[in-house]
Amino acid sequence: MSAETARWQISVNGIVQGVGFRPFVYRLALAKGLTGFVANNPNGVEIEAQGLLTALHDFLQALKSHAPVMAVVRDISYRAVAERDEVDFLVKESGGAGAVATLISPDVAVCGECLAELRDPEDRRYRYPFINCTNCGPRYTIVEQIPYDRPNTSMGAFPLCGACGCEYDDPANRRFHAQPNACHVCGPQLVLYDYLGKVIAHRDAALVQVVNHLNDGMIVAIKGLGGFHLVVNAHDEAAVARLRQRKGRSEKPLAVMVADLDTARMICELSEEEALALQAPQRPIVLSPKKNKHGLAENVAPGNGLFGLMLPYTPLHHLLFEGGGKALVMTSANFSEEPICIDNDEALHRLEGVADSFLCHDRDIYLRCDDSVVTSLGGVVRSVRRSRGYAPQPIFLKEDGARVLGVGGELKNTVCLLQGKNAFLSQHIGDLQNLAAYRFFEKSVAHLSRIFAIEPELIVHDLHPDYLSRRWAREQPVPTLAVQHHHAHLAACLAENHQDGPVIGLIMDGTGYGPDQTIWGGEVLIGDAAGFERFACFEPLPLPGGDAAVQAPWRTGVSYLQAAFGNELPALPFLAEHDFAPIIEMVTKGVNSPLTSSCGRLFDAVAAIAGGRQLIRYEAQAAIELMQAAGSLAEKGFAFDLISEDDMLKVSVRSIIRDVATAVGKGASLAEVGRRFHRTMVEALTELALAARKEKTLNKVALSGGVFQNSLLFEGLVQSLALKGFDVISHRQTPCNDGSLCLGQAVIGRKKLSGR
Repeated sequence: MSAETARWQISVNGIVQGVGFRPFVYRLALAKGLTGFVANNPNGVEIEAQGLLTALHDFLQALKSHAPVMAVVRDISYRAVAERDEVDFLVKESGGAGAVATLISPDVAVCGECLAELRDPEDRRYRYPFINCTNCGPRYTIVEQIPYDRPNTSMGAFPLCGACGCEYDDPANRRFHAQPNACHVCGPQLVLYDYLGKVIAHRDAALVQVVNHLNDGMIVAIKGLGGFHLVVNAHDEAAVARLRQRKGRSEKPLAVMVADLDTARMICELSEEEALALQAPQRPIVLSPKKNKHGLAENVAPGNGLFGLMLPYTPLHHLLFEGGGKALVMTSANFSEEPICIDNDEALHRLEGVADSFLCHDRDIYLRCDDSVVTSLGGVVRSVRRSRGYAPQPIFLKEDGARVLGVGGELKNTVCLLQGKNAFLSQHIGDLQNLAAYRFFEKSVAHLSRIFAIEPELIVHDLHPDYLSRRWAREQPVPTLAVQHHHAHLAACLAENHQDGPVIGLIMDGTGYGPDQTIWGGEVLIGDAAGFERFACFEPLPLPGGDAAVQAPWRTGVSYLQAAFGNELPALPFLAEHDFAPIIEMVTKGVNSPLTSSCGRLFDAVAAIAGGRQLIRYEAQAAIELMQAAGSLAEKGFAFDLISEDDMLKVSVRSIIRDVATAVGKGASLAEVGRRFHRTMVEALTELALAARKEKTLNKVALSGGVFQNSLLFEGLVQSLALKGFDVISHRQTPCNDGSLCLGQAVIGRKKLSGR
């Protein structure tokens, strides 16, 4: 051949198997007039392409810029090889042996091409609720083991019909090697049961009946991608009230699925980034500000200024909205703190007395996966709960290293496996406070290890002696390492941002076990993955009753007032509601009143003292309502002192509480106190960062911990730190809450092993 031609061997690594990458390469090669082949291998995709040099350069560029929507191309490398005498470009069978380095795609929303077929009366998949192709549909939740082939998924029970088989074998077809490919003839089907478990209808008739049930105000359990949802008409206040009563969820906001973006804009004040997040292939729940005249039942999100909205992401969802409805409450089908239901029989049993009917299907869900949640802070969409649509897509790390498993904490549990430069985070597992959740945790660890063929050299767990994740880790035949909770927060933020440190870490959350056996939660750490120093914290004060005070912020308010004023408390309105003498006695005698530096508990105390939430019905309710009552930052905060004690700086909580109490005694409203308190927190944390910079000559600040889901605090602090010249890093891909602890744990463990 002439000097203007060449043959390149190209290696592509990332999420490039099971996402239509080989047919994409095949079509692209034909369009560019190239010969050669494409094949899967243990590292991803291998390509040999031959033709004009200009065409090869265009081909290489297009591999990066025009990859299928579900693909994530991480690395592309190429080298020249000897040219061959050939005339075709072929799609070859998978080959090669060795460690699995390729990545499995998350489940993603149905694509536009499949939607068009779903709505076309002339198409053979018209109104088929499980339509999919290589660009969309289920992946992670149906995979039992590798390699990702149909027999190793829950679609193995559905042999392909002739028409689907032809699509599956045709490299020019977008269903080429689409493992979940199916149709009315050969695929999964719907069945509708009544509340007694009796079959009411099948197939499309079941779907039509469900639409009628929802219009009539009934509660329907609907099997989706990662589990069952409990569904009601979001405009029907009585139906929402019944759902809350039966599910045992009295006040926590419920997620709402809306028919389309136009409907979402009628309900919420959507920013550009929120609108884009709603339409993303992951289809997360997006937390967005309510409009005054939103039209939904007020009890969908009572006392809250936000709705959690999502758009339809399965063909079944789109068909539900063709019945005329525009907004449906879609909440996880479970009781509080239990894992979501995934099995038909399980749903009929566990949700007896909750759902009025059950829309099921016969495609098994191998692994439960809750909806993901995101929020926009500082103009950036950030993860609140990383699950369906994102897991198990890895967080890409800066460096390679040992294989390590991080098992997370007790609340918002996730697990993380490190292999090479990939950090594989599981879906949201939840709170490990019952046997069902613990079994789900065990299954998630085993599944993640199996599908990526990773055997960890070290298991890293939280320092807390009573966490179930720690107990599990200690029972495994693998070395273990205990890591302090807030150190893991710091390391997670650094890892996600590809930073080595050391940095100034402002770690603000509700609770974390400290090496001194007290409850930490308002921490300034100086450190990196290798270690940390506790530079400063909020003044530790008694938490009367421990967890009981978390559920009853008024208890914390009384305790903090006692610390500030002694046993003669100021006559504040909220005290008239409570018998507080036993609380005074508990904290003065030190009975079941552990010391805590928790930033979250300080928010609780101020909210209660100011007349806000006295008892909470869901996590952080008092702080959320204080933030929303405030709405903005005051020009002037409350007084606070920084004191030097125990070889560190401390924010005097007593000084803040005294000034708050004085303001409340003079008639300050909850909103006024909220505005001033948030300003106080911004000023106090900025002062701590300045002190750390002066002493440690560091200028980079990492923000982590669940308190930074507070938009007033987060945005106000980022602005304040920027004005002082700090370089601020924070979470985006992973939650700032305990959902990212496992990543920090694993990175710390890897660092520990690198120093052996």
